[in-house]
Order: sequence, then C-alpha cells, then structure tokens
Amino acid sequence: MGKKLFLSDSDKKIGGVCGGLAAYFGVDPTLVRIAAVLLALFTGVGFIGYLVVWLVAPRESSLPPT
Repeated sequence: MGKKLFLSDSDKKIGGVCGGLAAYFGVDPTLVRIAAVLLALFTGVGFIGYLVVWLVAPRESSLPPT
C-alpha cells in the first residue's frame, strides 16, 4: 500500500498538519512549517491549505496499523 497523508500525533504544534505533511514527503517538519507560514503571510494560500488539510486528513491514531 502507498503512503498516506495524516495529521501527526507525535510531531504537532497546532493541528499536526505540518508534521503529517513532513512525514508524507520525507522532509524536516521545520521546513514545512516555514513554508506554510511564508505562504500564509504572502499569499493566504498557506492558511487556507492548512485548514483544508486539518479538516480532511485523518488523525494518525485513527489509521489502521500497518
């Protein structure tokens, strides 16, 4: 089975979105957080995208074990 996007339970500051995206793409969560803040400040897309992922993605603890 492929990778799944989820809200991180272990690496979260607010909702776990950036931690989940970092795990999905295999990058450092700090880089994802910086990118989200920059997008939110300069375009507003980061804020809207954060809210959409927060509402749509399942919580890590609710995923079935692999």
